[in-house]
Amino acid sequence: MILQALSRYYDILARDQGTKIPPFGYSAVGVSFALQLSQTGELQDTLPLFEQVQRGKRMVERPRTMYLPAQVKRSVNIAPNFLWDNPVYVLGISNRDDSKPEYSRKRFEAFRALHREILEEADCAAARAILSFLEKHDPQAAREHPAIAAHLEDMLSRGGNLVFLFDGEYAHDDPVIREVWQAHISGKNEPRMQCLVTGELAPIARLHPSLKRIRGAQATGASLVSFNERAYESYNRTKAQGLNAPVSEKAAFAYTTALNYLLSDANPNPKILLGDTTVVYWAETDNPAFAQTFAGIIDPSFALDEAVAEHEVRHRVEAALAVVARSIRHGKLVDLDALLEALGPENPRFYVLGLAPNAARASVRFFITDPFARVVANVMSHYGDLQIIKEFPDQPSFLSVRQLLSETVSKKSRDGDASPLLGGATMRAILTNMPYPAALYYAIINRIRADMDDPQQRIRKISYARAAIIKAYLLRKYRHRREDPIQEVLTMALNEKSTIPAYVLGRLFAVLEKVQQEAIGELGASIKDRYFTSACASPARVFPLLLRLSQHHISKAEYGYASDHRIQELLDLLDLEKDPFPAHLTLDEQGIFVLGYYHQRADFYRKREEPSAETEAQQGA
Repeated sequence: MILQALSRYYDILARDQGTKIPPFGYSAVGVSFALQLSQTGELQDTLPLFEQVQRGKRMVERPRTMYLPAQVKRSVNIAPNFLWDNPVYVLGISNRDDSKPEYSRKRFEAFRALHREILEEADCAAARAILSFLEKHDPQAAREHPAIAAHLEDMLSRGGNLVFLFDGEYAHDDPVIREVWQAHISGKNEPRMQCLVTGELAPIARLHPSLKRIRGAQATGASLVSFNERAYESYNRTKAQGLNAPVSEKAAFAYTTALNYLLSDANPNPKILLGDTTVVYWAETDNPAFAQTFAGIIDPSFALDEAVAEHEVRHRVEAALAVVARSIRHGKLVDLDALLEALGPENPRFYVLGLAPNAARASVRFFITDPFARVVANVMSHYGDLQIIKEFPDQPSFLSVRQLLSETVSKKSRDGDASPLLGGATMRAILTNMPYPAALYYAIINRIRADMDDPQQRIRKISYARAAIIKAYLLRKYRHRREDPIQEVLTMALNEKSTIPAYVLGRLFAVLEKVQQEAIGELGASIKDRYFTSACASPARVFPLLLRLSQHHISKAEYGYASDHRIQELLDLLDLEKDPFPAHLTLDEQGIFVLGYYHQRADFYRKREEPSAETEAQQGA
């Protein structure tokens, strides 16, 4: 299903005149130099083809991107490309010539043999000039040629690919040469079988093109479908690799080209990196607004296309998506009913694919497909579950997946990536509206236990994001159960009437901490630094001590009587006659404890920053 969806997306991209994507039999290649040939095949000059591009604050050179005959797949084998390649194949020179003279010679001979085979059918001046050059070229004397010597150092040190230039035009653009190339790839001696992607009888791809720019994968690329050992082959389809999962040459080209486009910088919708997982997404429609809007929803830090977000729009679908974009930018939840009504009949299928590296292969972390409206609804449900009162007004209304995962990693760690499997599992839960992985919750609880407040390194033991994750996890865990004993505390703000012991004890700890701050001021180590982890796990061991300490703090505080009254109110919510302080709290109860603490602390700030109506009236008088 993944290959079919990507193949259909290739057809969509091919129809879009604004998207530069190679036709069948070609691939996008970075080219560094062009070899200019005369009518008789003499090398006249070598022209650099580097382009100036902006990289941060400086300009750098990079090879020019061209659409050339499809790149072959090679590791240690000798396999030349047609009409282009690196200096080892095209000129027979490399940095290994002194130690391994046969290394370059064999590759040049393979390059020459391939062009003899293909270009002998091309009746044009460009083909004859290339064949003449290859017949006369001597790799041993190549370094002395003036046109090569002038750029020899760059060729060997910077690498890059070379193409042929004839009579002011690139040889690979010659109509006759393009025709023989198409005939060559169509007439391959590959076995014909029924393609699993298209259902057609067609030549089967033995090796599929490589996928580039998957985070953590090999620089030479990774394969999504591959068989390279007898142990992975079956049904007597041995020594044929691709026959074990027959995909036609055309379908293999289509799905890999579409996926490489999604992974490339040419794609206007940025890929998402979650740990070792690279996430790409697309809609099965010609309208690019759907993918653009998803990018802004799933990660508000991504800049949405101004044509969608601000400019005047012409179509009903674009108008609906513009509303979504503006809502996300202003931190507001999307009105799903209005969106669905505006979408009308156009509700394309949407795809989200997560890929992770696995040696020379790419493994699928997850593949989600749903109508676009359902995907948006699931993402907005995720944001709704995360909603919790902010401690400070400048905190983000929407927390991206990357922000959530960053809370599971120590800020002092050199490796800032979350667990490899956690990113994929969290994204899958968001897109399918399922419970979050337990590993996410456990990682947050462990970070709360291990961390101490450190303003200099921006570390907060109980932060807005961590409280939101705990609330959302517990909310989804208990949502579909017959009995939900903790629903009353899984709210945005403080629930002063709740009698759930863990929640009340969390609130009580926040009050005791505030009493200490009012009496003594800021300390090197507060009761939160010393006792929070123990109080959260084993209240009976810690709270009697904290209550005794609070009496000393209350006696020193200017408004100690008010704090004493608040402490008594909280103790009254506990069953003092039975067991007011449990010996142990479960992991879920520890999360409720954290929520109680966070809600109470946030309530202190809210009351301080938001004066009551009575106070405002007195100030106005």
